[in-house]
Amino acid sequence: MKHLLFAVLFSLLASPAFAGEISLLGGYGVTDKPLERTFAWQVQYMEGLGDHFAYSLSYINQGHFIAHHRDGNAANLWVRTNLLDRQLSLGAGIGTLFYYDTKQPVAGGPARDLHGWGTMANVAATWYTKSRWFYQMQGYWVRGGNSFDSLSALAGIGYQLDAPPSKGPDVKGTRLSERATENELTLFGGETVVNIPGDGHSRAAALEYRRGIWRYLEWTLGALYEGRSALIDRYGLTTQLWLAKPFLDDRIALGIGAGPYFAQDKRLDTKQDRTHVIFSTTGSYRISKDWLMRVTWDRIITRYDRDTDIFLGGIGYRF
Repeated sequence: MKHLLFAVLFSLLASPAFAGEISLLGGYGVTDKPLERTFAWQVQYMEGLGDHFAYSLSYINQGHFIAHHRDGNAANLWVRTNLLDRQLSLGAGIGTLFYYDTKQPVAGGPARDLHGWGTMANVAATWYTKSRWFYQMQGYWVRGGNSFDSLSALAGIGYQLDAPPSKGPDVKGTRLSERATENELTLFGGETVVNIPGDGHSRAAALEYRRGIWRYLEWTLGALYEGRSALIDRYGLTTQLWLAKPFLDDRIALGIGAGPYFAQDKRLDTKQDRTHVIFSTTGSYRISKDWLMRVTWDRIITRYDRDTDIFLGGIGYRF
């Protein structure tokens, strides 16, 4: 099911564009084995597929349980109904979640980075104002597969990235007839955080070449230095395919990407674990015709319990 869902979402992104909504929500989550409660938060991007259907792509962070710190990336399909002259939208969604679970044994021992697929079911109520801002309450249940199950309740605020032609959730948009990016070169600086306990903070730097290859599809080639800490001393080359879309008359653009990361870690045997996976979220802001600012959040997925989050910001030039 998860592979079919992502294939459907990819084909939807490649079809005529719909105006998107982005929201930030926070709240609490619980699990029953054992019974625990902790904070939870989510960033969600949603697009309408008509009056009664939509899809969403989300980053969810399920907080810090005693033995688990779990977050992940989710993709959902929604059915919804619009009430009260389209000011109130009620929806239910189902989808899949790829999770990153840092497991810390209560009895001691080394922490581990666990990855896997789960299923997700959502309900949401959204109140649209006269402006492009809206308020949302959302609840979701995650069946964690080889991890744990959880139930979360969130509330937050969102914004419609393009002005809808009528009030309420937008269902139509303009078609992107050609690729939005020609050539782009960006220099980044930032910070790396290793996702297990220990001294895992270090300076990071990256150089990235980006090229649009289709209407909503981009490709990048990059050099990444994650820095040196007590847990890693890692650097390498990345290449990714991205789903990307411009908004606000091409002033901002959002995208998600994934690909291989060919790395060397001086903390390890150089003959092992050289190829990892990088999953990224990015946003850019055009400050002139040729220059832009870009921020990127990379998640490095390893097989030897050295997953990292890399937070980067930089200046790019388009030519």
